[in-house]
Amino acid sequence: MTQLVSPDLIRDRFSKAMSQMYQQEVPQYRTLLDIVKEVNDRYLQAHPDTFADADNSRELNRLVVERHGAIRLGKAEELATMRRLFAVMGMYPVSYYDLSAAGVPVHATAFRPIDERSLQYNPFRVFTSLLRLDLIVDTALKLKVQQILDKRNIFTPRALELTEISEHQQGLTAAQAEEFVTEALKTFQWHSEAQVDMATYQSLLDQHRLIADVVSFKGPHINHLTPRTLDIDAVQKMMPERGIAPKESIEGPPPRRVPVLLRQTSFKALSEKIIFTDSAEGRHTARFGEIEQRGLALTPAGRELYDRLLQQPATHKAADSFAAFPDNEEELRRQKLGYFRYRLKPGKVLPDKVSREELQSLISEGIIETSPIIYEDFLPVSAAGIFQSNLGSDRGSVSKGNPNKAAFEEALGRQVIDEFSLYQQLEEASLAGIFTRQSERFF
Repeated sequence: MTQLVSPDLIRDRFSKAMSQMYQQEVPQYRTLLDIVKEVNDRYLQAHPDTFADADNSRELNRLVVERHGAIRLGKAEELATMRRLFAVMGMYPVSYYDLSAAGVPVHATAFRPIDERSLQYNPFRVFTSLLRLDLIVDTALKLKVQQILDKRNIFTPRALELTEISEHQQGLTAAQAEEFVTEALKTFQWHSEAQVDMATYQSLLDQHRLIADVVSFKGPHINHLTPRTLDIDAVQKMMPERGIAPKESIEGPPPRRVPVLLRQTSFKALSEKIIFTDSAEGRHTARFGEIEQRGLALTPAGRELYDRLLQQPATHKAADSFAAFPDNEEELRRQKLGYFRYRLKPGKVLPDKVSREELQSLISEGIIETSPIIYEDFLPVSAAGIFQSNLGSDRGSVSKGNPNKAAFEEALGRQVIDEFSLYQQLEEASLAGIFTRQSERFF
C-alpha cells in the first residue's frame, strides 16, 4: 500500500521553502524576521505566562512558523487551479473580501487550514486576490488585458500533474510531496522580465498600479510574506533603527490589553528593475514585507460592534473611538463578543451530573478555564490600506464597484467557507470535550 504524507507536512515544507526564497529575493525580509524574533523573545521574557494556559511548546512552535503570504491572480482559471493546488497542502478558501470599495480592483479569499490540529501544526495562509476586469474603465485596455492573460500559464506542467495525482490517490508520497513543493514554488517566484512592452505597462499603470502588477508578469509573484509578532508597536519602532522604512501607521484596531482581530504594518515596497519585451528597462514597485499581530476572533456581534466603532468619525485618537469596546477577556466572553476555548483546569474534575447551564459558575469556581481563540483571517479595510501604501497614493482610473461574491465563487469553483462557523466549531468542540466526557461517566 502506498504511504502518503500529511497535507500539513506539505504545507509546512512549502511555507518554509517560500520563506527561504523570499529572503533571497527580498533581503529586507530577512532583517524583518530578525526584528520580529528579537521582539517576540523580549516579550516572552517580560510576559512568561503568555502561553501558560495552553501547551507552551505547541504555541511557541506556531509562533515561530506562523506567517502569511499574498498573491494576485488575473483570471478565473488561475483561481480555480490555485484552489486545487492549495488543497494538496490542506488549505481551503475561507471568507470573501471585497477590496473594490477602497478603490482596489480585486476581490479575494484566504486559503488556509481550517481544523484545530492543522492550525497548530502550521497556520500558513495565502491571501489570494482576483483581478476584477469589470472595474477597468477603459474598454480597449480591458480587452488587451484579457488577451494578455489568456496567453499565460502560471503553473508548471509537473505542478499540474502532481496536483492531479494528489486528487486521484488522495494525497502524495514523500517523494512526490518534495517534488510538488519545488514545482509549486515556481509559480510564486519573481520574474524580472515583463511579458508586455513598456508602453503597455505604462497604460496599465495609468489605469491602476495593481493592474500593472497582475498583468505585466509571467506569474503571480508572492508580493509579501508576514511573520506574526506579539508586540507590533515595538516592531514598528525598531524597523527604522535597522534601516527599514515602515509605513506611517499600523492598520487595524488600536493597542489594547486584549488584542482583537488583526493589526498589520509593513515596510515600503521595493523599486525593482524590470526588462520589457521591447528591451526597454524600467522599475516596478510591488513587493514588500509585512508584520501582523493577531488577537481574539470576534463573534458576529463583536464584529458588528467593531465595524460600527471603526466607521465613527475620528474626532480624537483611534483608541477613543474604541472606548465602548470591552477590553477585558471575561467581559468579552460574557457579552459573547469573542470566541473562547474551554477546558478543565489541571487537576480539576466536574461535579457529578453538572450541565452546560452551570458553565459560568464552574468558571467562577476555578474548575473550568478559558482562553481566547485566535483570529485566523483578515480585515478588508486593513488589507486595502496595506495595498494602497505600497502601490502609491494614486488609485488610478477604476470604478469603485460593488461586492460580487457570486462571481468570485463561480471563478473559484466552490463556495467560500464562512469564518464564523469555523470559530463556532472550535468553541463548541472545546465545550463538548468537557461535557461529553462528563455525561459518559454515567453510562
